Amino acid sequence: MVRAAGAVRPRLARFARTAAPRVARFARAAAPRLARITRPKTWQYTAGAATAGLALAAGVVTAAGPWDSTGQRTAERDRAVATEHAGGTDHGRGAAASGTASGSPRPAPSAGAVLTGLDGAATPGGVKAAPGDQDLAALLDPLLRDDPALGEHRAAAVVDLTTGKRLYGLDSDAALTPASTTKIATAVAALTAMGPDHRLTTRTALEPDTGELVLVGGGDPTLTAREEAHGLAGLRTLAEQTAAALKKRDVRKVTLSYDTTLYAGTDLHPIGVNENLARVTALMADEGRTDDSTSGPAPRVPDPADAAARTFADLLKQHGITTSPPGPSKATGRATTLATVSSPPLSALVERMLTNSDNDLAEALARHTAVATGKRADFAGAGAAVTARLKQLGLPVRGARFHDGSGLDRTDLITPDLLTALLTEAAGPSRPQLRAVLTGLPVAHFTGTLAGRYTDGAAGLVRAKTGTLTGVNTLAGTVTTPDGHLLAFAFLAHGTTDAWSAQSALDRAATTLAS
Repeated sequence: MVRAAGAVRPRLARFARTAAPRVARFARAAAPRLARITRPKTWQYTAGAATAGLALAAGVVTAAGPWDSTGQRTAERDRAVATEHAGGTDHGRGAAASGTASGSPRPAPSAGAVLTGLDGAATPGGVKAAPGDQDLAALLDPLLRDDPALGEHRAAAVVDLTTGKRLYGLDSDAALTPASTTKIATAVAALTAMGPDHRLTTRTALEPDTGELVLVGGGDPTLTAREEAHGLAGLRTLAEQTAAALKKRDVRKVTLSYDTTLYAGTDLHPIGVNENLARVTALMADEGRTDDSTSGPAPRVPDPADAAARTFADLLKQHGITTSPPGPSKATGRATTLATVSSPPLSALVERMLTNSDNDLAEALARHTAVATGKRADFAGAGAAVTARLKQLGLPVRGARFHDGSGLDRTDLITPDLLTALLTEAAGPSRPQLRAVLTGLPVAHFTGTLAGRYTDGAAGLVRAKTGTLTGVNTLAGTVTTPDGHLLAFAFLAHGTTDAWSAQSALDRAATTLAS
């Protein structure tokens, strides 16, 4: 309540200063009429009540929302409107809401993440001064350096997002296993390699003379065979459009094949068969899940490409097209494209990947980064492509090792310095294309992998990517301080023996920054 009152007070003051002249003009204009009223003090009560009511409304609006008491969300919206950058974020509203005739959603504006302070002061960077180094050391050392729950090795960094200055470091250049915080690096690499408006396209191609129909995988793990696509690329839509195109050519029977050659190398992740991800292939529907889930661990089909092609054959049959049993092939350059469906823009895919810690999407985006930069689209090439992109951005990649895009590989290595540098890069006003890296981070106690955490005062104030493997617990993201300042942090712990205790220790450290 104290923090909320402190956050509301500056806005009430500004509102009062703005409203006072208008109230005075209103009083002067109304005075002749009010003089005729039998009780001469009524106009004063009316004007005073109006002022108090408007002030109260301003306070309610300021305090509204579970995490807007700091003004962060409001400032983000203001900044988004002011910059008018086309970031491409799409939240599944589709053509009807976007107003575009083509069916492609209109790109949403993006904004820098370092925002003006609540009092509107024009301080350097637009925010209040960051906490001092000594203050943070006194707060964080007992939580990060001394807590035995964090295992044998721990490393941390806290950075001022306005200046990029490191405010706290605990072996911040030590490379440790990052687990799923690897996805932050994957997101930055993919967005800089392809841009936030890039889409992943699945198509059908008809080979001339042979009657072979090829379902060409575009590396979109969010391609869905469900009846309701909810803004995703729909396999049912592709089947309907393909059947219509075939009928125009008077074709009712085809030899069905599928093409997964966009990717190279093995499709089996080094961890082996695992419910945390499907085989990494350029063609799959609903991430190869065998249940109705859309995120988290789930049983997967043994061959996602073959399963998607068989589902596609069944859908074509519903539209009067008979197919052979599908098999692997490769579309030639002479094939005619019959129909296409495309994913939401890359910015939306990055948000989904980070919020849900989607391993299938992470591996796909790492491979697409390889394709976009001329690397071989296998595990090694994807890791090399991510490293090269980050190095090109001038980020501190020394000691970093990327062997996958998801962080499931225990041989991945990242330093806290690199993680905070990635977040700082995403916050830069000159990098609106990276905005989804911040907006995709789970919100404490509200979304994604943080939905069940932070039941205390840090709810809504911390946004962070989680990471958990056996003996590894990590957390990296942003936090809003009580005075409205925005910090980036990265906490890595290795050799933990109690995952719950380690996770709680990291949450306490982030909560301390927010309080």
